[in-house]
Amino acid sequence: METGKIGKLILARHGESEWNKLGKWTGLTDIPLSEHGKEESIKMGELVKDIHFDYLFTSKLIRAKETLSLMTAYREDTKNIQTEEASELNERDYGDYTGKNKWEIEKLIGEKEFIKLRRGWDFPICNGESLKMVYERTVPFFLKKILPIILESKNVLVVAHGNSIRSIIKYIENIPDEKIDSVEMNFGSILIYDLDKDGHMVKKEERKLE
Repeated sequence: METGKIGKLILARHGESEWNKLGKWTGLTDIPLSEHGKEESIKMGELVKDIHFDYLFTSKLIRAKETLSLMTAYREDTKNIQTEEASELNERDYGDYTGKNKWEIEKLIGEKEFIKLRRGWDFPICNGESLKMVYERTVPFFLKKILPIILESKNVLVVAHGNSIRSIIKYIENIPDEKIDSVEMNFGSILIYDLDKDGHMVKKEERKLE
């Protein structure tokens, strides 16, 4: 890469897990990818085959690690580069809601409360984490570990989870607390960022599966 040029940040959400398929809140439960999720992950790798990766990050959960492995399985440039697994990138802990069906809970509490629970900024969950709490672990990790690599003109791929990625997006795009509930990181979506020296967005590109 060119000297002095800032690298790119590539954010990818893991493919569909077995519990995603069933509509269950997975959180920190270590559930593997479904067969569909495996197929998605291979196709996601195709979406970014034109981008050279210098460094790889993933969470410590199997669905993210499987996705990363499948995304990079057919690439020569990732065979010998460093991969870092970090608990800071793990999914939100859904506490007492873990393993429960999302759509059954929506019927119980109503759409308005369900959106707050699922997408809100500081909505408390018994024995679990709010998105704010996720932000408080992901963003310091991003600033300390990931951004310095990007500032060394290297491209970094991060494969993580819906909420851990949303929390990083909140920082990168300067999204206000009250607007984060409208931010979604869908399966099969990949975000490619050019950043400034503080880790804020200069340019954004989204690629997604058809």
